[in-house]
Amino acid sequence: MDRFHSANVQPDSSEVRWHFFTTKRPGFLIYDNDYRSVKDSVLSQGCPTPVKLIAVDDNQLILDFIGTTLAQPDLEILHSADPAAAWELIHETHPDIVILDLLMPGMNGMDLLERIVQWDPAIDVVLLSSEYSTEHAVEAIRKGACDYLTKPIAGALLRERIGALIAQAQTRIRTGELANEMLSTSRFGEMVGGSPLMLEVYSRIRRIGPHFRIALVSGATGTGKELVARALHKYSPVNNKPFVVCNCAAIVETLFESELFGYVKGAFTGAAQDRAGLFEAADGGTLFMDEIGEIPLHLQSKLLRVLQNNEVQRVGSHTLRKVDVRVIAATNRDLREMSGKKLFREDLFYRLSMLEVRLPTLAERKEDLPLLQRFFLDHFAAQLGKSVKGLTRRAQSAVSRYFWPGNIRELQNVLGHACMMAEGDLIDIPDLPEYLHTRESSHEGQGLLTLEEVEKRHVHAILTQVGGNKQEAAEILGISRATIYRILSQKDGE
Repeated sequence: MDRFHSANVQPDSSEVRWHFFTTKRPGFLIYDNDYRSVKDSVLSQGCPTPVKLIAVDDNQLILDFIGTTLAQPDLEILHSADPAAAWELIHETHPDIVILDLLMPGMNGMDLLERIVQWDPAIDVVLLSSEYSTEHAVEAIRKGACDYLTKPIAGALLRERIGALIAQAQTRIRTGELANEMLSTSRFGEMVGGSPLMLEVYSRIRRIGPHFRIALVSGATGTGKELVARALHKYSPVNNKPFVVCNCAAIVETLFESELFGYVKGAFTGAAQDRAGLFEAADGGTLFMDEIGEIPLHLQSKLLRVLQNNEVQRVGSHTLRKVDVRVIAATNRDLREMSGKKLFREDLFYRLSMLEVRLPTLAERKEDLPLLQRFFLDHFAAQLGKSVKGLTRRAQSAVSRYFWPGNIRELQNVLGHACMMAEGDLIDIPDLPEYLHTRESSHEGQGLLTLEEVEKRHVHAILTQVGGNKQEAAEILGISRATIYRILSQKDGE
């Protein structure tokens, strides 16, 4: 630091000796307490991260007035008399609040306001003007300013108006810190969530895991059924044994039996050697049968026999082979309704559903949205080598309003896309997929929709976005093409 000036200031009637000093970079003025950085001082006392404020005015007296009037331990104040240098400082320090003079040489406050809002709409910008103008005030608010004040301004009024913004910024900072703390305490295996519905899911897993032989995991597409299955396996006595995954929707109907139970050499054309099926591969461990509702009806009796007798018979063989397998079935369909319509064996349904874990949709656990956002943003930021820290308030609003018919998987895909598109450290509306820019999640004006209708409309929306490519749509939605065809083939009200 090249020069110091000291002054006695009494913010909020408590005497604090503040030292004003300039950095080696011309045009910047930082207020510090007893020669220590405000941040270090505050953190050393165990206080939250300080709010950052930048004041920009070509009048040094105004800068001094702002600094002395607003001085408080949990506020870091930076000053600049040069708008161009202030723009660089804003980029470097990423403040929470900026106070701008309207009329300055080189770049006026309105121009700098537009730059700031374009770069990060989350920054609260307040414009100062020596002459009040309704036209300027309206223009400032329209361009994104949160307040418009006229000079000279009384210290009490400045503290009141800026104090409200400081309180809001402190809430946002503390919310972010709490989100990080909660994220570390709201994880269960690979799942994230602290809502009552998810706590009940965790409780059921703990109770079922050590004892189950057969369990059913039900829930809409994208809710995390495989994560539940892995958690059940982890809590089981065979957690060090194989965990084998079978996606029933991805197996061609004619190959189902050989995939599940295996085959012997010569059983059919192309069977050049004996091959064990998935049940034998999972022997001693756990077999996860995803989308069990897609298994052909004529094979369900054979599956039921395996579950009852713990024996498999390879295709082309008369020998029964003993297997010791825990089976977890998962479905996004109503198996009870399907069994009533003779589309799924009733006896198999009862066998599978003795122990059931039902997963809520994301719409049913919206309180977990901030935790899930933080989890996925941290994951993708690390994966992509970016410094993405969160969402702007308008992007956050769009995410919060959306209905999320694709549930956790759709949220994951959306945030992964947004992280790749983001140029700064905050995700904004343009970074989100196009269908989130204008789409209203609450389906206002569409009446009350069934879950099946919401699902169907969402599939149509994704297909529109990818030009009708069902394979690409299936990858985005995290389902098979067969499931897409089934959803699209449903009649309205079916």
